[in-house]
Amino acid sequence: MLTGLRVLDASDHRGQLAGQILADLGADVILIEPPGGSPSRRIGPFAGGEDRAGDPDSSLWFWSYNRGKRSVVLDLDNAEDPTDRDRFLHLVRGADVLIETATPGAMATRGLGPAELAAHNPALVHTSITPFGQDGPKARWHATDLTVVAAGMQMSMMGDADRPPLRVPLDQAFLHASAEAAAATLIALRERRRSGLGQHVDVSAQQAILQATQSYALSSLLNSAQINRMSGGTKAGPFNVRLRSRAADGYVSNTILFGEAIGPFGRRLFEWIHEEGECTDEELAFEWIDFVDAVTTGRRPASDYDHIQDVAEAFTAKRTKADLLAEALRRRLLLVPIANVRDVVDNEHYAAREFWRTVQLPGLDRPARIPGPFAKFSATPLEVATTAPALGADTAAVLAEARPASVANPVGVTAPRDATEPLAGGALDGVKILDFMWVMAGPGSTRVFADQGATVVRVETFNRTETARTIGPFLNDLGGAENSGLYQNMNAGKLGITLDLSKPESRAVIEDLVRWADIVTDSFSPKAMRGWGLDYEALRAIKPDIIVASTCLFGQYGPMSSLAGFGTMGAAMSGFYEMTGWPDRDPAGVFGAYTDYMSPRYLTCALLAALEHRERTGQGQYIDLSQAEAAMGFLAPAVLDYEANGAIAPAVGNRHPTMVPHGAFPVAGEDRWIAIAVEGDEQWRALCDIAGLTGELAALDRDARRSREDELEGIVAAWTASRDGFALQERLQGAGIAAHMVQVSADLVGDPQLVHRRHFREVAHADHGTFWIEGPRFRFSRSPDQVTAAGPSLGQHTFDVLLGILGYDDERLSEIAAAGVLE
Repeated sequence: MLTGLRVLDASDHRGQLAGQILADLGADVILIEPPGGSPSRRIGPFAGGEDRAGDPDSSLWFWSYNRGKRSVVLDLDNAEDPTDRDRFLHLVRGADVLIETATPGAMATRGLGPAELAAHNPALVHTSITPFGQDGPKARWHATDLTVVAAGMQMSMMGDADRPPLRVPLDQAFLHASAEAAAATLIALRERRRSGLGQHVDVSAQQAILQATQSYALSSLLNSAQINRMSGGTKAGPFNVRLRSRAADGYVSNTILFGEAIGPFGRRLFEWIHEEGECTDEELAFEWIDFVDAVTTGRRPASDYDHIQDVAEAFTAKRTKADLLAEALRRRLLLVPIANVRDVVDNEHYAAREFWRTVQLPGLDRPARIPGPFAKFSATPLEVATTAPALGADTAAVLAEARPASVANPVGVTAPRDATEPLAGGALDGVKILDFMWVMAGPGSTRVFADQGATVVRVETFNRTETARTIGPFLNDLGGAENSGLYQNMNAGKLGITLDLSKPESRAVIEDLVRWADIVTDSFSPKAMRGWGLDYEALRAIKPDIIVASTCLFGQYGPMSSLAGFGTMGAAMSGFYEMTGWPDRDPAGVFGAYTDYMSPRYLTCALLAALEHRERTGQGQYIDLSQAEAAMGFLAPAVLDYEANGAIAPAVGNRHPTMVPHGAFPVAGEDRWIAIAVEGDEQWRALCDIAGLTGELAALDRDARRSREDELEGIVAAWTASRDGFALQERLQGAGIAAHMVQVSADLVGDPQLVHRRHFREVAHADHGTFWIEGPRFRFSRSPDQVTAAGPSLGQHTFDVLLGILGYDDERLSEIAAAGVLE
């Protein structure tokens, strides 16, 4: 789909997934490596184990995120010989995109900043990925994955309540940022079609990882209770929501929640338990729909929830994971195994969908499986590459290629524009989406389109409450259809209409909206759109060039496709859950619907690539995006480690293979923590100097520190425990040590970096006047975002859409109203 697009990937391990996504979509991606190779070539795990760590081609991290790229070695820091810098500028003049992860200001110091590169190629989209963004008080702070997830609140929500907060022990923060960067880059390229110009894309990893808080970052602003970490679940107000239960042979994730959308799943589970004689009639008759209201009004105690979960766990503990899953599929339950990497790779569902690809890794005498395409496209199937480049293998060939200077494909541009002139309107003005999405994984993608000026018409029905409207954080801790921070955040800027889709007369309205739209999206289980007669074949018959995208937990076909579920289940079955925890305890698990935080970014990329393909060919197509498959990109190094070495990612708490000490340490205040990552011996000595640790402790090298890790963590924790965490993070940062407070929602509101980048926005709301939401997680240099309104109230724009977009007259409107279609 992106054939002919040339991407220069000058990033390191913090940004290479972005280039990988573009390569999977068909772009020619050239990896620019320094002499000695990208730092990602020295990141484990390694094919053949640690003994192969010195081989630049053995890093499984490198293989995970650089397949299909070409490697060119250039020394951009050689001040005495500008030859390679000139070669780089030659490549820039023929490129469409540059992706880099340099420290803010470092590219400009080389004479290769955004302004300098735009002078050489005004059509270049220059994307920068950094921990905190290109400017602001923390722009040049030292950062690692640990400190970014601490800064982005996710860490505060994971782990056992009586131990330090946890991170996923496979670096994730910059993968979130990289996927965000890929989507932002494609948006900028879409805008280039109109203006003829590129622009600078500024991606903050801190803002990107905030998506993994599931909108609980807004709690303080909404006057809602803070979510507290709880092993195997979440503590929300008076409710202990357990997402981990014992099975006879391990653990399962069993979601028992309430309300019109989720409550019936719990009742079906208890119907099974009752059939087996393992619950009482009273327990079966639990208030599955109105239990939260019963607690808030005092009719029932919150402890009834603990009891009902105890009954369910006693039931699952007697049965195997396989038997529970089989019955969950048959009965449509929210119950899945908690899987490790081996379980994931051997799951027959992925084999049936032909998801895996094979690769021949260096030093191995057998092929290994790797994650395949992140989505299935009907017209342009992704042929993802399986080979990563050897260091510098393509230098001579690429430099010898005769590629003309990049020529953008402007539409309607008759005169050159000033590359620094702000653009009127959004980058995606003119894109039209008919949105049947719900909850988070789908709406999170179309929200990005609305942010950038696309017109998104969201369809709801009173016959089924949108689940996101029933999920906190809630304004003033009060439930209600218009009070959910998650709903408002995921649907900001969209137009909302309500139709009774059960009535055949609504069909004509939907068909008119399909004719209007460029894209139709849904995030239901596979049978839903077919049941309404709105599957791809039906929609294509209405508009032959329509782009249709369906995203659900396990895709549109395969043994598990019928499993209705949420991202909590995707997290359990994708391998992230089991590895997150302490080695001496049950898995603590990741917070919330973890796969829902990654898959929207892949869906945004898929839709933008499909739009690009349609611009070139006039051809629409169908996209089947499995959230579990898309999330596999974030798990790729662990998959390859199992395939190459038979290793299953263990629970290690917060420890790191190369950084020591590395963890969260207590500071003054109740349950307050600071994340500290010591990256090398020099930083350890600096830490010892600040902490007053002298003598032989200060002289310990990394291997010696590793052998005494328990002792050193205790020493550091004793030193930090009485200190003000915010003052301490400043002091450690001043000494060159990556450190950051483990932030909670109240901290985020006052975080000077987030304030500088206007991350939180108070926008218009139909019922409340205003409502707090999050802003975009990246910034464009020319294209202003269009974030001005929260999510639509029920039916808020029904008449605006029917009259203003579809052009219905009063007679037509009366006919529809008389048929009972409008709600």
